[in-house]
Amino acid sequence: MNRERKPRANHSPDTVIFLITLALLSIGVVMVFSASSVSARTVFGDTYYFLKRQLAWAGLGILAMIITMQIDYKGWQKLAWPALIVALLLLVAVLIPGFGVAIRGSRRWIDIGPIPFQPSEVAKIVMVLFMASFLANRTERIHQFARGLLQPLIILGIVFVLIVLEPDFGTAGTIAAVSVVMMYVAGASITHLLSLAAIGVPGLCAMIIVAPYRARRFLAFLHPWEDPLGSGFHIIQSLLALGSGGLFGVGLGRSRQKFLYLPMQHTDFIFAIIGEELGFVGAASVLILYFLFAWRGLRIAIATPDAFGKLLAVGITTMIVFQAIVNIGVVSGTLPITGITLPLVSSGGSSMVTTLAAIGVLLNISKHSTLR
Repeated sequence: MNRERKPRANHSPDTVIFLITLALLSIGVVMVFSASSVSARTVFGDTYYFLKRQLAWAGLGILAMIITMQIDYKGWQKLAWPALIVALLLLVAVLIPGFGVAIRGSRRWIDIGPIPFQPSEVAKIVMVLFMASFLANRTERIHQFARGLLQPLIILGIVFVLIVLEPDFGTAGTIAAVSVVMMYVAGASITHLLSLAAIGVPGLCAMIIVAPYRARRFLAFLHPWEDPLGSGFHIIQSLLALGSGGLFGVGLGRSRQKFLYLPMQHTDFIFAIIGEELGFVGAASVLILYFLFAWRGLRIAIATPDAFGKLLAVGITTMIVFQAIVNIGVVSGTLPITGITLPLVSSGGSSMVTTLAAIGVLLNISKHSTLR
């Protein structure tokens, strides 16, 4: 990480990342409409309700991506601390009644006029920016715990606790995982990181056990049929959707599970509808797109001449791909339900815009890399 290569002249943004992003967005628009048409008509009386929202957010996100793609990524380093302070203030504000909006027992949203947004989504990309900036300036002593690793861990701990209080374990876990990956890439001692994991995992388990509803949700993926109408309902319906798709699926728009059997079919469990309607071929195609995104994003990181750019590219790539892995793991019954959506595909507002803005930053980094 300490060796800097002389940067070459700017060139066009990475075409592969750009095309993969558009492909996932297109799949998302089509599948959100297909998955949500029944529930949209039932609840809102408008079959196109979620489709119109998805198109609007996708358009806003593409605009954000185009803007961030034009901004030299090195300029973001100066904004790391101010952005972190704003993110922390938002995370505190969302917990205060009157500022934060409580939905289904979670206080995760702030309404600004007609537009609600999740501060945790902002915190996610801000933490990637902060970690990249902080670690890039301390690559020579990051292997030391007190002088290198302790301060970013304290910041991570504060952000983690604030998000868990909402509660939102999925986003908190994503931020923690991405931060640890960035620390490792920056040169942190694997012994230090494993020691922290040995302390953190029991602590996380304790937080799950003390709340019975969390424990039921966490353990449901192991034995969903023990409570098929309760904690295991989501997983069972998801597996039925995936299993009924076969090789080529039942056909686009012909899902049966979307008829109010599978909850959150256009958000957390949209991959199950993809598997049902488009089959193994469709589901595998989505997986391949995320794999290609990971491969290309990491290649951009390797080919970037400075430490900040490398870490920022690693963080953005890891953030998106990690969320995809967790979401697909939940849908397939191999991971406990976390509430993490499928990036660029699931119906979403602030998550869509922040993800596309982050990809714009990654595309700008690619313009300065030696990758062709």
